[in-house]
Amino acid sequence: MALNLNQKKEVVAELAEVASKAHSLVAAEYVGLTVSQLTDLRKKARESGVYLKVAKNTLVSRAVEDTDYAVVQDELVGPLLYAFSQE
Repeated sequence: MALNLNQKKEVVAELAEVASKAHSLVAAEYVGLTVSQLTDLRKKARESGVYLKVAKNTLVSRAVEDTDYAVVQDELVGPLLYAFSQE
């Protein structure tokens, strides 16, 4: 389902807030993972204090613009999931 402009702004704001407080960022391709595997990964991430999000690269790029993670903007290509470590 496509996001409208307000929803996109909310996603960018949420990601920007998380990125500003995160200690690290990992972007990884999730192609080949089953729904069950992705669900398990999300559960383990939550338990470990990791914020995990699948989002459009352009939205993530906008969200990290004014953070330490702005250097990765040119590398955000392909189907990626983003993991921000809070600890």
